[in-house]
Amino acid sequence: MAESLPTSPKRARRDEPSALSSSSVSLTEELQCSVCLEVFSDPVSTPCGHNFCRSCLKQCWDNSHIYSCPMCKETFSKRPDLKINTTLRQVVLHYKEKFIVRRSEVLCDICDERKMKALKSCLMCQNSYCETHLEPHHRVPNLKKHKLMDPVENIKDYICQKHERPLEFFCRDDQTCVCVFCTDGDHKTHNTVPLEEMSKEKKTQLKKTQTDVQQMIQERIKKIQDIEHSAQLRKRSTDEEKAASVEVFSALIRSIERCQTELLEMMDEQQKAAEKQDEDLMKDLEQEITELKRRDSELEQLSHTDHHLHLLQVDSSLYRPPHTKNWSEISMKTGVSVETLRRALTQLQETLDDKLTHTVLRRMQQFAVDVTLDPDTAQTKLILSEDGKQLKLGDIRHEFPYNPERFDYCVCVLGKEGFSSRRFYFEVQVKGKTDWILGVARESVNRKGKITANPQNGHWTVVLKDGNNYKACAGPSVYLSLRVSPQKVGVFVDYEEGLVCFYDVENRSLIYSFTGQTFTEKLFPFFCPGLNDKGKNSAPVIILPVHYNK
Repeated sequence: MAESLPTSPKRARRDEPSALSSSSVSLTEELQCSVCLEVFSDPVSTPCGHNFCRSCLKQCWDNSHIYSCPMCKETFSKRPDLKINTTLRQVVLHYKEKFIVRRSEVLCDICDERKMKALKSCLMCQNSYCETHLEPHHRVPNLKKHKLMDPVENIKDYICQKHERPLEFFCRDDQTCVCVFCTDGDHKTHNTVPLEEMSKEKKTQLKKTQTDVQQMIQERIKKIQDIEHSAQLRKRSTDEEKAASVEVFSALIRSIERCQTELLEMMDEQQKAAEKQDEDLMKDLEQEITELKRRDSELEQLSHTDHHLHLLQVDSSLYRPPHTKNWSEISMKTGVSVETLRRALTQLQETLDDKLTHTVLRRMQQFAVDVTLDPDTAQTKLILSEDGKQLKLGDIRHEFPYNPERFDYCVCVLGKEGFSSRRFYFEVQVKGKTDWILGVARESVNRKGKITANPQNGHWTVVLKDGNNYKACAGPSVYLSLRVSPQKVGVFVDYEEGLVCFYDVENRSLIYSFTGQTFTEKLFPFFCPGLNDKGKNSAPVIILPVHYNK
């Protein structure tokens, strides 16, 4: 975090002006650094044309990663290489030589030999006096009436050139110092005030301006700190997103590799089984061939015999073909079937989808927030638990004072906390219910009379009606086909990305996503338990603590 810049002027130096003429005051303002509020020291100029003390600008830029002009806030892509403005430095040096009075150099005008340091200057005598020669002004009655001031060299700057009298008044109309004779002459009808009074006003004004400038400095320092903090949060979020992305794809790669291994193992097992079957079939065939050859040999011998009696005495089975397998009904497998591959790929796809959804949901659960129902917004028939975590519809309308934040017709309620940046996630149990509405709503959403929930009216919600009719209130509604009824719904919002997602937590599946939305207000969790439907829908809506699924 950047250190705070100086918020008060430096201690007055010995060469600070004790008093300036009206012309020098204007010049002082022109030669004043807007950071330290003093006359420039080693002035440098920014590319946008503004001037600052080199040390002041260096301190501003050393304490920040953003290089911008303290005056106009123009930001530079890289830190400018600043050179001393030699022309402006010469002007400053000339100004200091001409207008700045060195008190230590004001000497007594009366001392003859060794001049002593002056203690006071007299506007009436137009002389400066050391302590010794000032003594008559404290003792002589006429001299006691003279106006004394801190010693100055150019005492004529404090004397009216027209009347040779001290400049004791200030003309507001002409914005100039005047003497008492001027107030009876050219400035008689003008608004004049004693110089001391005007000096106090100027000091008060300067102090107020200084306070305002210091406040502006602090505000800009705070803004720089906010930007740096935001940049740190953004970098941290980006790093987390990168890590999450690596985790997602690493998990997918591991799943693919595991499924690939399982598929190859299955193919190997099928190949081995086919080879074993082939070996068994070949053995059977070889045995049958051997048997057939033996029978063929016997038949060959019998076909050449001339012993009729012997032929008649031969076993009758020789006159029939031997019993063998019907090999035409046995097919040969050439490899893994297409259907087997299709089933394996389908299983792989389901595994990957489940893994991806699980990883995304786990990532969203990291942004869980503590949501509590706001009783000041609840419709008067709603019953809220003491801890603000459960909601159901009662039979009696309770009497409450009028509240512009309360829903008066629709049985709805908002969460206490609103969110206007980054991401947040919460989970709600809807088990046993046949009707409900969940989501988020913007802060200015209509809360009186009949309400149509859609993004145009400030609602991003999903609805269940009649036990199995799900739809997203997207204006027009989008009807949803869900394999199972969600018992626990997760709601995730990415404010900057304009994203609102609804998840079936237990089945780790996406219900619906609103994408490409634009949020300009705070978003509040939105709940509606639906009507009781003669007790069929009396189960409460419950805000659950989020358990991080690993």
